[in-house]
Amino acid sequence: MSLIRYEPWTLHRELFNEFNRFVERTASDASSGATADWVPPVDIEEYADRFVIHADVPGVDPASIEVTLEKGVLTLSGTRARPVEQDGIEHRRSERVNGRFHRRFTLPDTADAEAVSASGKLGVLEVVIPKRAQEQPRRIAVTH
Repeated sequence: MSLIRYEPWTLHRELFNEFNRFVERTASDASSGATADWVPPVDIEEYADRFVIHADVPGVDPASIEVTLEKGVLTLSGTRARPVEQDGIEHRRSERVNGRFHRRFTLPDTADAEAVSASGKLGVLEVVIPKRAQEQPRRIAVTH
Protein backbone atom coordinates (compact mmCIF):
# COMPACT_ATOMS: atom_id res chain seq x y z
CA MET A 1 0.00 0.00 0.00
CA SER A 2 1.36 3.38 -0.93
CA LEU A 3 0.63 6.59 0.89
CA ILE A 4 -0.59 9.63 -0.99
CA ARG A 5 0.08 12.94 0.66
CA TYR A 6 -2.95 15.20 0.64
CA GLU A 7 -2.19 18.90 0.50
CA PRO A 8 -5.53 20.74 0.50
CA TRP A 9 -4.05 24.20 -0.13
CA THR A 10 -2.02 23.35 -3.26
CA LEU A 11 -4.76 24.29 -5.72
CA HIS A 12 -5.60 27.40 -3.70
CA ARG A 13 -1.93 28.49 -3.75
CA GLU A 14 -1.66 27.90 -7.52
CA LEU A 15 -4.82 29.93 -8.16
CA PHE A 16 -3.57 32.72 -5.90
CA ASN A 17 -0.17 32.81 -7.69
CA GLU A 18 -1.85 32.88 -11.10
CA PHE A 19 -4.14 35.72 -9.98
CA ASN A 20 -1.13 37.69 -8.67
CA ARG A 21 0.70 37.29 -11.99
CA PHE A 22 -2.38 38.52 -13.84
CA VAL A 23 -2.82 41.55 -11.57
CA GLU A 24 0.88 42.47 -11.75
CA ARG A 25 0.87 42.21 -15.54
CA THR A 26 -2.33 44.26 -15.83
CA ALA A 27 -1.10 46.90 -13.39
CA SER A 28 2.24 47.27 -15.15
CA ASP A 29 0.52 47.59 -18.55
CA ALA A 30 -1.82 50.30 -17.26
CA SER A 31 0.82 52.37 -15.52
CA SER A 32 2.45 55.04 -17.68
CA GLY A 33 2.36 53.09 -20.95
CA ALA A 34 4.63 50.18 -20.06
CA THR A 35 6.96 49.16 -22.86
CA ALA A 36 7.57 45.56 -21.81
CA ASP A 37 5.48 42.40 -21.64
CA TRP A 38 8.04 40.64 -19.44
CA VAL A 39 11.31 41.29 -17.64
CA PRO A 40 14.20 38.84 -17.87
CA PRO A 41 15.78 37.87 -14.53
CA VAL A 42 19.45 38.81 -14.21
CA ASP A 43 22.53 38.03 -12.16
CA ILE A 44 25.06 40.83 -11.73
CA GLU A 45 28.65 40.07 -10.73
CA GLU A 46 31.42 42.52 -9.88
CA TYR A 47 35.07 41.64 -10.30
CA ALA A 48 38.16 43.76 -9.71
CA ASP A 49 38.34 44.67 -13.42
CA ARG A 50 34.76 44.30 -14.73
CA PHE A 51 31.04 43.90 -14.16
CA VAL A 52 29.18 40.97 -15.75
CA ILE A 53 25.42 40.79 -16.30
CA HIS A 54 23.77 37.45 -17.12
CA ALA A 55 20.18 37.78 -18.35
CA ASP A 56 17.91 34.76 -18.86
CA VAL A 57 16.28 35.14 -22.29
CA PRO A 58 15.29 31.60 -23.36
CA GLY A 59 13.67 31.36 -26.75
CA VAL A 60 15.06 34.71 -27.91
CA ASP A 61 17.43 34.83 -30.88
CA PRO A 62 20.63 36.58 -29.68
CA ALA A 63 20.80 38.46 -33.00
CA SER A 64 17.44 40.11 -32.24
CA ILE A 65 18.48 41.45 -28.83
CA GLU A 66 19.33 45.15 -28.67
CA VAL A 67 21.98 46.26 -26.20
CA THR A 68 22.43 50.03 -26.05
CA LEU A 69 24.39 52.34 -23.80
CA GLU A 70 23.49 56.00 -23.56
CA LYS A 71 24.44 58.52 -20.87
CA GLY A 72 25.51 55.82 -18.43
CA VAL A 73 22.34 53.71 -18.83
CA LEU A 74 22.65 50.20 -20.27
CA THR A 75 19.44 48.97 -21.93
CA LEU A 76 18.62 45.38 -22.89
CA SER A 77 15.57 44.85 -25.09
CA GLY A 78 14.13 42.39 -27.56
CA THR A 79 11.15 40.19 -28.34
CA ARG A 80 10.24 36.58 -27.69
CA ALA A 81 7.94 35.51 -30.52
CA ARG A 82 4.60 33.89 -29.79
CA PRO A 83 4.63 30.21 -30.80
CA VAL A 84 2.65 29.25 -33.88
CA GLU A 85 -0.83 28.03 -32.95
CA GLN A 86 -1.46 24.37 -33.77
CA ASP A 87 -4.82 22.83 -34.57
CA GLY A 88 -6.20 19.99 -32.52
CA ILE A 89 -5.01 21.15 -29.10
CA GLU A 90 -7.73 20.36 -26.58
CA HIS A 91 -6.13 21.94 -23.54
CA ARG A 92 -3.18 24.23 -23.02
CA ARG A 93 -1.43 25.64 -19.99
CA SER A 94 0.79 28.52 -20.92
CA GLU A 95 3.09 30.06 -18.31
CA ARG A 96 5.81 31.52 -20.53
CA VAL A 97 5.24 35.14 -21.38
CA ASN A 98 5.81 36.24 -24.97
CA GLY A 99 6.30 39.68 -26.41
CA ARG A 100 8.66 42.52 -25.79
CA PHE A 101 11.14 42.69 -22.89
CA HIS A 102 13.01 45.71 -21.61
CA ARG A 103 15.57 46.08 -18.81
CA ARG A 104 17.72 49.09 -17.81
CA PHE A 105 20.77 49.46 -15.59
CA THR A 106 22.54 52.62 -14.49
CA LEU A 107 26.28 52.04 -14.73
CA PRO A 108 28.71 53.37 -12.15
CA ASP A 109 31.28 56.03 -13.05
CA THR A 110 34.01 53.38 -13.05
CA ALA A 111 32.50 51.58 -16.07
CA ASP A 112 34.34 51.84 -19.40
CA ALA A 113 31.45 52.59 -21.77
CA GLU A 114 33.63 52.21 -24.87
CA ALA A 115 34.58 48.57 -24.17
CA VAL A 116 31.20 46.97 -23.33
CA SER A 117 30.61 43.63 -25.08
CA ALA A 118 27.66 41.24 -25.27
CA SER A 119 27.19 37.62 -26.32
CA GLY A 120 24.35 35.12 -26.23
CA LYS A 121 24.54 31.38 -25.67
CA LEU A 122 22.04 28.72 -24.52
CA GLY A 123 19.34 31.26 -23.70
CA VAL A 124 21.59 33.47 -21.57
CA LEU A 125 22.73 36.95 -22.62
CA GLU A 126 26.10 37.91 -21.13
CA VAL A 127 27.10 41.57 -21.02
CA VAL A 128 30.66 42.37 -19.91
CA ILE A 129 31.36 45.92 -18.73
CA PRO A 130 35.07 46.56 -18.09
CA LYS A 131 36.12 49.02 -15.42
CA ARG A 132 38.34 51.98 -16.20
CA ALA A 133 41.71 52.11 -14.52
CA GLN A 134 41.42 54.09 -11.30
CA GLU A 135 43.54 57.16 -10.96
CA GLN A 136 46.01 56.73 -8.15
CA PRO A 137 46.38 59.58 -5.68
CA ARG A 138 49.32 61.78 -6.55
CA ARG A 139 51.79 62.46 -3.78
CA ILE A 140 52.92 66.05 -3.63
CA ALA A 141 56.24 66.79 -2.05
CA VAL A 142 56.37 69.58 0.49
CA THR A 143 59.35 71.87 0.07
CA HIS A 144 60.95 74.07 2.70
